[in-house]
Amino acid sequence: MKYENLRIAEIDDEYMVLENDNKEKLRISSYHCQSCCEEHYLDFSGIEELVEDGMLFCVDTENPESFFCRVEDFGIRLLPTNSHPVSVPGYGSNNGYYSSDLYLTVEDLRFHKEVLRVDVSECQDIN
Repeated sequence: MKYENLRIAEIDDEYMVLENDNKEKLRISSYHCQSCCEEHYLDFSGIEELVEDGMLFCVDTENPESFFCRVEDFGIRLLPTNSHPVSVPGYGSNNGYYSSDLYLTVEDLRFHKEVLRVDVSECQDIN
């Protein structure tokens, strides 16, 4: 499915929400299935200063690479259709025993349904 002309509606430390005039509303966040005391996440807290008014995004669930790109050992870059990329760092702490899996997730908030999950495990700075 393709969601077009999405504007940033909300930014939180753990997610951002995009919406358009068609009432489509998506939450972009990260997911890690925690086993013990390890932690792996994308940090949206610093992106507010990188965002410009009028930025538009297109999320195509069949072609997720058109929406973001991976940056190994750093995080991801969100790719607006009309402006500069927005860097979102990824962080992890792990003793090496537990999983360091990290996923970028997109949830359609109208239906409370995950519409996209992409492995971005290599896109984090792990201590």
